[in-house]
Amino acid sequence: MYARWGRVFSYGLIVACGLLVAAATDTSSQPAAPVRVGVIGLDTSHSPAFTKVFNDPQAAPDVAGFRVTAAYPYGSGTIESSYSRIPKFSDEVRQLGVETVDSIAEVLRRVDVVLLMTNDGRLHLDQARQILQAGKPIFIDKPLAGSLADAVAIFEAAERAHVPVFSSSSLRYAAGAQAARGGSFGRVVGADAYSPATLEATHPDLFWYGIHGVELLFTALGTGCEEVVRVHADGTDVVVGRWSAGRIGTFRGIRDGRGDYGGTAFGAEGIGPLGPFDGYRPLVVAIAQFFRTGVAPVAADETLEIYAFMEAAHESTRRGGVPVRVADVLAKARAEAVTR
Repeated sequence: MYARWGRVFSYGLIVACGLLVAAATDTSSQPAAPVRVGVIGLDTSHSPAFTKVFNDPQAAPDVAGFRVTAAYPYGSGTIESSYSRIPKFSDEVRQLGVETVDSIAEVLRRVDVVLLMTNDGRLHLDQARQILQAGKPIFIDKPLAGSLADAVAIFEAAERAHVPVFSSSSLRYAAGAQAARGGSFGRVVGADAYSPATLEATHPDLFWYGIHGVELLFTALGTGCEEVVRVHADGTDVVVGRWSAGRIGTFRGIRDGRGDYGGTAFGAEGIGPLGPFDGYRPLVVAIAQFFRTGVAPVAADETLEIYAFMEAAHESTRRGGVPVRVADVLAKARAEAVTR
């Protein structure tokens, strides 16, 4: 349903927002004005990290032409580990030339596109609606939302508004994961992935941090997960997904012992690593391309299946560790999204 959005939105939104049309058509010696990027949420280290890439005076062509100009610092509700960092990250982005303002509305008046970075996914639906109403393309940082129903509602609101939305963990753009996705090991018949999986009581268990390893898993295997079962302990989660055509994918969430990011893709023509983490820049390059074209590099249907996988794992634990169908949790979330 969502895959057609990019074709519909691509050039119309760029013209409407005045993104890079000038750069494509101006033959004079005057450089085009940069695309103005706004940030919502300065309670995550991702905000200054992404800003540093975009605002680098020596930015390479793959991210050139963008500048973060305005940011709204607040978010994260009651999550102390997030909101306590706002002063530090606000200072960091100011040093990069960003003006902090006192409302989302003020950011939207000053920018062309938006990075929705608020660490508390429970606030994303309301914040995204404000941005969508203003017609600004959005990258939404992890977690996409505080519930699967809210995630569905965000994409449905974007479809109604005819505004493109993109969300991804930076782990998707690790070189190993992209190699698997691109066919370096032949058809991927199975994969194992791992990442830290810190829990946050306000979110479904894997939404908060397990998303990184789950995104690795889906980068390798793609969509088509049918059933999920989870084994949960205080220090570890192991989630097994059964994909179409008999493919099996596993995710290990680490809370005890050393945490790291990685995994293995098992292909028809080879076996290779999914990691390691290659930093934030590859994701920022993908975001820049998204803002240039209006086409999300990850289809909404795949992003929703990632969150349905994690919700199904959560439901499996609630039911005592039994298998849960991904289609069932998605259907329930779509029904709940109507009330959002």
